[in-house]
Amino acid sequence: MNSLPSLFVSVIIPVYNDAERLKVCLAALENQTYPKDLYEVIVADNASDEAQDIKGVVAQFGCAIATYESLPGSYAARNQGISLAKGDVIAFTDSDCIPAPNWIENGVKNLLQVPNCGLVAGKMEIFCKNPEKPTPVELYESITAFPQQQLLETKRGGATGNLFTFKNVIDRVGVFNANLKSNGDLEWGQRVYSAGYQQVYADDTCVAHPARSSFKELYKRTVRLVGGSYDWQNQKQLSFSEKNLFFFKFLWENVIPPLNFVFNAFKDNRLENIDSKIKVCWVMFCVRYISAWEIIRLKLGGVSAR
Repeated sequence: MNSLPSLFVSVIIPVYNDAERLKVCLAALENQTYPKDLYEVIVADNASDEAQDIKGVVAQFGCAIATYESLPGSYAARNQGISLAKGDVIAFTDSDCIPAPNWIENGVKNLLQVPNCGLVAGKMEIFCKNPEKPTPVELYESITAFPQQQLLETKRGGATGNLFTFKNVIDRVGVFNANLKSNGDLEWGQRVYSAGYQQVYADDTCVAHPARSSFKELYKRTVRLVGGSYDWQNQKQLSFSEKNLFFFKFLWENVIPPLNFVFNAFKDNRLENIDSKIKVCWVMFCVRYISAWEIIRLKLGGVSAR
């Protein structure tokens, strides 16, 4: 740390009804290798039903303060955190993430190593409740969830579960789009890229994230992601025919059988046996058809899920 400039870091965590896991996250942030007088943690409660529990958890940690955002959506909550941030560097993680002890230190280091760096997307390491007996959904998540490097290379953005940037970058390109319930991190990342900044994937800047284990959890995530993509596209200035073209393309991508995914799953060494490979493919088919139905629902006037 002595060789790095003394940059103050603001870590921003949106939270919604997740006090128990927030406590684990804050404990990890309390024990960082970065100097304690050089960072703060801002917990932005997004109108939780358990608001008092969240305040109580935050009060247990000297590095953390609590704020409140009533507008639904994690990006609105992050924007509220940004409005209070004192840091030269802004770091984002989520209440269900567990940052590694050197997370802040390595995030700052990677920001500074690349000239004109606009964002650093760090590794999100997926773990299961019982690694010896993962559920089909956990197996699926273990090979598909949060592919940060791929997102950066193909979408020019990274998940805000593990993201670093400079405050002056936010000042230039703007805060998150608070109207999006999902994909706001990718939309913001594309603005950073369009402004001419470099973007970096950092394998050594790591947080652990639990795999979703049930179909209920996976269903909620799937419809939220679809809704975010749908809303993002609809906010663009497109003609009626362009919007219809997007709808049919988006629907077709989820209706056709995911044969390429099946092929790659059977080659994936992370899946140890045929049974695991079959389970993962089955979950993927479910995700595709849940997505297709959600696209139709939204086209018929439905509202995207939180």
